[in-house]
Amino acid sequence: MANLGTRIYTRFKGRLVGKDADGRCYYEARILNRTGGGEKRHERWVIYHKGEDASAVPPEWWGWLHHVDAEPLPESARQPWQQPWQPNRTGTAEAYHPPGSDCQGGQRASTTSDYEAWYPEG
Repeated sequence: MANLGTRIYTRFKGRLVGKDADGRCYYEARILNRTGGGEKRHERWVIYHKGEDASAVPPEWWGWLHHVDAEPLPESARQPWQQPWQPNRTGTAEAYHPPGSDCQGGQRASTTSDYEAWYPEG
């Protein structure tokens, strides 16, 4: 969700480049390079849905957004082994907890070469 300043800047300076499968809008604007010379460079940004973080950008758009690719990759360029994007679930009830973690009861399966705790002599 864009704040008022971003919406105004996008309205007057932004050129819509495209939308991803989830409806996020990607924009760019040509601005003067302030490091010297009159060269122009592209400034690129995305308008997220409310409550999203930066990890929501799909790989097709990530390279374009970070100036790695000149154009966003088409959806048809996805490989069959690529999985769809999933949000980061760390800190939520759906977070991954391996067997033996405190969230799974704190009991791990014993192994044949289980360790022995070290205690200082004394």
